[in-house]
Amino acid sequence: MAKNILIVDDSASVRQVVSIALTGAGYEVTEACDGSDALTKLDGKKYHLIISDVNMPKMNGIEMVKEVKKLPAYRFVPIIMLTTEGAEDKKQQGKAAGAKAWIVKPFKPEKMLQAVSMLILP
Repeated sequence: MAKNILIVDDSASVRQVVSIALTGAGYEVTEACDGSDALTKLDGKKYHLIISDVNMPKMNGIEMVKEVKKLPAYRFVPIIMLTTEGAEDKKQQGKAAGAKAWIVKPFKPEKMLQAVSMLILP
C-alpha cells in the first residue's frame, strides 16, 4: 500500500514540484494551500508524513505543527518543514513545535526524498 503524504504550501508551483517528486517515488499525495486547509484534511485519513511551508496566509507552518500535535490521531506523524526560512531561531521554533526535519528552498528533490524515506516507517 502506498504511503500517503500531506503537502502544505501556499505556492501551487512548490506543491506541484514536491508532488511530482513524491508520486514519482511511489507515494500518494494530498495537497493543502495553508495550515488551516491542512487541518481540514486531517479528518481521519491516515497520513505517514506532512511536508509544510512555514510562511503561509491564515495559519503558518509552525502554528499548524502545534495544532497537528494536539490531535491524538496525528500526534506522531513526522513533519518536515520545507521553507525559504534558514534562520536558526525559526528552525528552533519548528523543532520545539514538533517538526522532525528542516529543508531550505530551493531544494533538490532527491534530498527531500531522502529525508522522507528516513522519516516514514516501512
